[in-house]
Amino acid sequence: MTKNHVIAVLVNDQPGVLQRVSGLFGRRGYNIESITVGQSEEPGLSRMVIVTEGDDTTLEQIEKQLYKLIDVIKVVNLSANPMVSRELALIKVKAEPAERPEIMGVVETFRAAVVDIGAGSMMVQVIGDTEKIDAMIELLRPYGIRELSRTGVTAMTRG
Repeated sequence: MTKNHVIAVLVNDQPGVLQRVSGLFGRRGYNIESITVGQSEEPGLSRMVIVTEGDDTTLEQIEKQLYKLIDVIKVVNLSANPMVSRELALIKVKAEPAERPEIMGVVETFRAAVVDIGAGSMMVQVIGDTEKIDAMIELLRPYGIRELSRTGVTAMTRG
């Protein structure tokens, strides 16, 4: 059964590591839905959080291939256990003064925040799981989304 998997990969913080990891996915024909990379709790190591789609056999192959890369220290399938995942999106939406109260209603419902207001637009910041971000985008779409930027998923296991 094909499903989304969230994988955390602990890697040496070296130039070219991101390229080698993403290249491995490309060469094998695996798609990366999202990838986030940042410092980890260990100096000199970075954590990549990768969302990919496939069955359990595909995930097993991805893990084995990742461990063959010299800069990969540890691979963890986060989606195999209870986890917390978050994503951030900035959405610039067309907002004439008459529409702003309606848009503010959507923003408040999603516990989002307006981070910028222009003459004919508003920029909204929303943080949450992927489904929450998708739902907010769909509700703002009728007003006219001028620009959209999403971070991709970051996650940790609970406890």
